[in-house]
Amino acid sequence: MKKNWIIAGCLLSMSSVSQAQSKINPDSIRSKMQWFSDAKLGIFIHWGIYAVNGIDESWSFHNRKISHVDYMNQLKGFTARNYNPDQWAALIKESGARYAVMTTKHHDGVALWPTKENHYSVPKNTPAHRDVLTPFYAALNKYGIKRGAYFSLIDWSHSAYPGFLKDSSRYKIADDPARWETFLKFNLAQIIELNKAYKPDLWWFDGDWEHSAEEWKAETIRRSILNEKPDAIINGRLQGYGDYDTPEQNFPVTRPKFNWWELCMTINNNWGYQPQDTNWKTPYEVITIFADAISNGGNLLLDIAPKEDGTILAQQVHVLKELGKWNHKHEEAVFGTLGGMSQGHFYGPSTLSKDSSTLYLFLPGKVNGPVVVKGLSNKIKNIRVVGTEQTLPHKIVGKISWSPVPGLVYIDVPAAVQDTYMSVLAVELDGPLHLYKGQGGLQ
Repeated sequence: MKKNWIIAGCLLSMSSVSQAQSKINPDSIRSKMQWFSDAKLGIFIHWGIYAVNGIDESWSFHNRKISHVDYMNQLKGFTARNYNPDQWAALIKESGARYAVMTTKHHDGVALWPTKENHYSVPKNTPAHRDVLTPFYAALNKYGIKRGAYFSLIDWSHSAYPGFLKDSSRYKIADDPARWETFLKFNLAQIIELNKAYKPDLWWFDGDWEHSAEEWKAETIRRSILNEKPDAIINGRLQGYGDYDTPEQNFPVTRPKFNWWELCMTINNNWGYQPQDTNWKTPYEVITIFADAISNGGNLLLDIAPKEDGTILAQQVHVLKELGKWNHKHEEAVFGTLGGMSQGHFYGPSTLSKDSSTLYLFLPGKVNGPVVVKGLSNKIKNIRVVGTEQTLPHKIVGKISWSPVPGLVYIDVPAAVQDTYMSVLAVELDGPLHLYKGQGGLQ
């Protein structure tokens, strides 16, 4: 993963910058992006040799916290002895996630599959001595979950890659273009291997910031993937040749302008397993973050980090199970919906049904007073508490008979029907949502 920039008081990920200069016409990919738009939730899995010592994935040697030799010695301790891919996939299914993204290779260059290239891999160089990727994708298929492949364009362990440590490099591309071509040939060969063997539904590239699109031959990478699987989706970290944006960790305050986007976020503070990191997000925090993302037309890619033996920690299991219970109860308001109202109409997240005739209002925590909707020009047919049989009355305040300006809608929500984490109201309208955005008065 990577760092962020603060520009003019706004937090921007590097991927946001590159995607803003996207070379892909949104209309040309709209149909293949539909499942992604409907999916809303994905589970990210960072699993690799860095879990042996519980240190930063790849960055720990790049930033000189540990030597490269000591980092790679973790290969000797990666056993996967308790790895149960069916249990992993079942848990992901239970969470409500529609896709999962596995770190097939991080910046350290260690592949989880039996690569034919002469480089590090779990089957060849660890006590696990097996392909751990194939059974995981097979389990995802069993549970109807889309397959995602994280792949680092960077490979700091490959002798032909220019970068190595943060304060030193092996060479400059301009000084040794033949050596760079050797790396590009290797890199593309591994991408082709993954594509032919597993045909990922989604490619999650990382590390594109170290080189330009021309240096990466990003267009060639995209074309190679789509030639094999035309409906594959590619994230925005391919220097303008991706399909959607990927802000990292920090939630955008205003709705991103991109057609499709996904917030990738850890379940504690780190991507990979680190035993000292006990700052777990609570189910409430994850659910409210998720609701905010879908309200703004995006997805959430929530990361979990198994131990080297394949065990998923109880804290992570708890969050995914609680998220799954909430998703199951509120499914109609979450999956297959559209982003909701813009800020100012309602103090909280909202979504819309595909035909925009049902407005879903998300109510964080316990509601002590009535909730308010402003600028709703539609007539309300019915209000339901999603996941229950309860219907609710409403009151319109401030509507003047001679003015087209709508009044305020007040809705009381009894404590007895409120959800533990976040209640959702379904406001059924007389037609597609129509909002008043004027200045009031005689307008």
